[in-house]
Amino acid sequence: MFKQKNYLALGAVVIVAVVLLSLPTRTTARLKLAVGSWFLPLSGLAGAAQQLPADLADAAMTRHELLRQIDSLRRENQQLKSQAVQSLASARENDQLRSLFNRAKQLPWRLKMAYVIGRDPANWWRTVRIDRGGQDGLTNNLPVLSAEGFLIGRVSLVNNHDSQVVLIGDPNCRVSATVENAARDMGVVLASGPLDTSLVQLTYLSSSANLKPGQGVVTSGLGGVFPKGIPIGQIVDSRSVEFGLYTDARVKLNANLGSLEQVWVLFP
Repeated sequence: MFKQKNYLALGAVVIVAVVLLSLPTRTTARLKLAVGSWFLPLSGLAGAAQQLPADLADAAMTRHELLRQIDSLRRENQQLKSQAVQSLASARENDQLRSLFNRAKQLPWRLKMAYVIGRDPANWWRTVRIDRGGQDGLTNNLPVLSAEGFLIGRVSLVNNHDSQVVLIGDPNCRVSATVENAARDMGVVLASGPLDTSLVQLTYLSSSANLKPGQGVVTSGLGGVFPKGIPIGQIVDSRSVEFGLYTDARVKLNANLGSLEQVWVLFP
């Protein structure tokens, strides 16, 4: 019985082969394509099954590599941020220096730039130390201006490589000043109060002085230390003193004495 089944199967295969060989070429090609399409999904599954272990191994390696690359990119990003901040600071400093030199050319005095390198903790708002000294030609009582050209004080002590500047508003830095009004009222800038260091007192003004808030105050040129016309500040308010003998006024300084970085030393 078993041999008979084998003979039948063999006969069926022979018949199918004869039939296929006798078919036209176009029909045979179509038949091969149809049979191949039946077995294609199975072959694809087999290939995917063989590739799966390799893909899993690659995925495990890629995760480790990805973490390393992320860490590397983070460090690189931080470095780029630091470089960007440094470049921005350098560009800002270059622009500031260029503006300072252009402004110096417009002023009618001979100036030398200096950097503020220190302050006295016990007298923070009254003195600063600059990086110019005797070897740079500095002497006592040379006027000192802010980067914008506003009066800030005078040189009070000269060393070989640095100097001390006493700031306007200190009792040791009195300035003869003129109010920019029709009468050109004149007075003396004295020490400011301890509560607001941006204000100074302009005193000994005429009892008839017509002062208004916002009027400019400049150096008068009297006294032999400060040349005429250096901007100091603006009038805030005024009051009559000593039963009307003279007038006092508060002046808001143009320069911010708390944030000085570059200054100009004025030479005769």
